[in-house]
Amino acid sequence: MTMHDSLLSDDQRMIRDSARAYGREVLAPTAAQRDREKAFPRAEMKALGELGFLGMLVSEEWGGVDADHVSYVLAVEEISAADGSVGAMMALHNGLVSTPLRIHGTPAQKERYLRPLARGTMNGAFGLTEPEAGSNAFAIRTKAVKCAGGYRISGAKQFMSNGKSADIAIVFAATESEDPRRRITAFLVPTSADGYEATHVEDKLGLGASETCQVQLEEVFVADEDVLGQPGAGYALAMSTLELGRLGIAAQSVGLARAAFEQAHAYARDRQTFGKPIIQHQAVGFRLADMRTQVEVARSFLHHVARLRDAGVPCKSEAAMAKLFASEIAEKVASEAIQVHGGYGYLKDFPVERIYRDARICRIYEGTSDIQRMIIAADLSK
Repeated sequence: MTMHDSLLSDDQRMIRDSARAYGREVLAPTAAQRDREKAFPRAEMKALGELGFLGMLVSEEWGGVDADHVSYVLAVEEISAADGSVGAMMALHNGLVSTPLRIHGTPAQKERYLRPLARGTMNGAFGLTEPEAGSNAFAIRTKAVKCAGGYRISGAKQFMSNGKSADIAIVFAATESEDPRRRITAFLVPTSADGYEATHVEDKLGLGASETCQVQLEEVFVADEDVLGQPGAGYALAMSTLELGRLGIAAQSVGLARAAFEQAHAYARDRQTFGKPIIQHQAVGFRLADMRTQVEVARSFLHHVARLRDAGVPCKSEAAMAKLFASEIAEKVASEAIQVHGGYGYLKDFPVERIYRDARICRIYEGTSDIQRMIIAADLSK
């Protein structure tokens, strides 16, 4: 189930088909095993880098493939449909780590970090959320104190994806400023730095192979040349980065919803009751019709927003809409897929229970559904 190929360029179809082939042939057969073992998919991430999927929006000058945003969301959908954990990491890598580096990084930073990130020889993390600062980034308590040649960073980060296994982390910390909007600065922090420690890996409901960590920073030294963007401009950098991040989560949501629908559709065609496949029972057929409609509408609007970004049109509110709608229908479609399977859908022998668990986070991370509604409502009040 895909959008009409006639609406895609040759390059977009090629990227989608390549991602689909890797997802179906390599990721999907072992997704349940990675989820059970909760193992960081280092080999799979390296392979994605070799295929160009970790530098999709990065220019060829810095080792990327310079794809458009439509190609990007197509690829994230395909990888997420095969394995939600790997899809989440791909979206994080491209959207929250490589993007601020390619936009705000100096040539030296791009050479040191962006090029290996784009090639998949380095993994990244994004450290904004804290135990006392979730949706309100102004409440950040991690401090960056100026010292000779750089800064000393101390504080704690929460829900930091890849916080243990990443090589480089973008960490947001408060610096001295009377203006709250100018007190946050973004720093490039090697995870091998003295004082950086992933103190706990969370045991989550879903996305088992995607690492989510508590990270402690104790007097971590970061040189002046590893400030990302301008000092004091970290809040604006984080908010603009999250706008693209929301497209990645929307694409992940569409991929998970599509995978759930496809599993339910196949099961309904095969499973028989009262002498006929259950898809021929009106209740099941209508349920599948609603599921497919929701997936198609979510994908279509997501591609609309991706095209707005490709055209350089501001789309903060539209990105929030895409993330809100896609994440809400992902959970709903996954739940309905379990219902189509009946009791079997509740068993780990069938993929739909894992897809449901993976989909639930999409309404929460990178801005909860209520945060997306706040963004949309604020735009309406202008």
